Amino acid sequence: MAKHVNIPIFIPHLGCPNQCVFCNQRHISGVTNFDPNSVVDIIENSLKTIDAECETEIAFFGGSFTGIDPHLMINLLEIANRYINQGRVSSIRCSTRPDYINSDILDVLERYRVKVIELGMQSADDSVLALTKRGHTREDILTASKLIVSRGFQLVGQIMIGLPGSTPETELNTAKLVVECGASAARIYPTIVFRDTELSDMCISGVYEPLTEKDAVKRSATVLAYFIDNGIDVIRIGLCSSENLKSEESYFRGPNHPALGELVISEYYFDAIYKLLSSKQCKNKIPIVYVSRGALSKAIGQHRINKNRLIRELGLADIKFKEHDELRAYELKSEFEEDT
Repeated sequence: MAKHVNIPIFIPHLGCPNQCVFCNQRHISGVTNFDPNSVVDIIENSLKTIDAECETEIAFFGGSFTGIDPHLMINLLEIANRYINQGRVSSIRCSTRPDYINSDILDVLERYRVKVIELGMQSADDSVLALTKRGHTREDILTASKLIVSRGFQLVGQIMIGLPGSTPETELNTAKLVVECGASAARIYPTIVFRDTELSDMCISGVYEPLTEKDAVKRSATVLAYFIDNGIDVIRIGLCSSENLKSEESYFRGPNHPALGELVISEYYFDAIYKLLSSKQCKNKIPIVYVSRGALSKAIGQHRINKNRLIRELGLADIKFKEHDELRAYELKSEFEEDT
C-alpha cells in the first residue's frame, strides 16, 4: 500500500462565523495571514520532498474551507484540480464546520473532486457546544454527516477532549456519534489553551481548568479504544509539534507533551494487554505478548512504563514482548512460557 501524504494549505480563520472559546487559528497554524498566490509555491515545494510513489493529497486546513468566499474557494479548488489532472496528486481534502455543509456546497466539492471532508464536530453534547460557543448543535452534526456520506465523500470526524463542561462520558458519546455518522476516520485533539482566547481568560478567572497530561492521556485512550473496536482509523492524536506548541507567545496551558499521541497509544496498549492477561491464568508463567510490526515500543511504553506496570499490577515475574508479522495494527495475542 502506498504511503499517504498530505500537502497542507492552512487558511487561518477565513470563513468561520464564530470565535469558539478555544480557537486562535493564527496561533495554532502559525499562519497570520493567507496569500492565495502562495498556494502554487507551497504545493510545488512540497512535491519536491515527496516520493513519487506516495499517495499525495492537497489538504485545505485551518479555517472553515466551505465558508470562505466562494470565488476564493473555487480558485483554490481549481489550482488543486490542475495537479490531479497532471497526475501529480491523487485527491483533495478539506476541513470545515457542520453548519457550512449543504447540497449546493457538496455539488461544488464533488465537481472539483474533493475526496475527504473533515468535519469539526468537537463534541456531541449540546451543553458543551454551547459553553464553547461553537455555534452549531448535535443535530447540525448529524445532518451534515448524513449529507456528506450519502454523497459518497469520505468523512473524518474531529473531536476534542477536555472542553469546558465535557466529561469522559460526553467524550465517549461523541466517539459513538462519529461511528454512527458513518465516518471512516477520526482525529482526537486534547484541548490546548492558547493565549488571546476566551479559554485563556476562563483559565485566569478559574472558570476552566485544563486537563492534566495524565487525564488527557487516559481520556483520549478511552476514545481511541472505542474507535479501534469499531474499525475507525485514528489518523491523528493531538496537535502537530509544529503547531506553535513550543512558543510561549502562543501556548498558555494544557497537556502539551511533544509526543502526546505516543503516550495515548501506549496507554491504549496497557489497557488492552492488562485486559488480555487478567482473564488468563498467569501464575508461575511468563506471558509473551505479540504485537504488530512497528508497535513494540508503544506496547512496552516510554522508559518501559507499561512493562513495569503490568508486572506490578498482575503480579508477574516478567513479561516479554515480540512483534508478529501476521498481526494488524493494534491486534494482540499472547502465549506463556514456564517461569523457571
